[in-house]
Amino acid sequence: MFAYILDKLSTWFETAERNRREAYLAQSTDIVQLEQRLRSLESNGYSL
Repeated sequence: MFAYILDKLSTWFETAERNRREAYLAQSTDIVQLEQRLRSLESNGYSL
């Protein structure tokens, strides 16, 4: 039961993080800014 709860929490946190990254990238106004944001995420370990 404990493992199930941990698995569900992990999935929830991963989904929330993915949604934050996608929202951050979606705010880009052009392709140049999108590429800069992608590089920033890659170099900083996907931390916003």
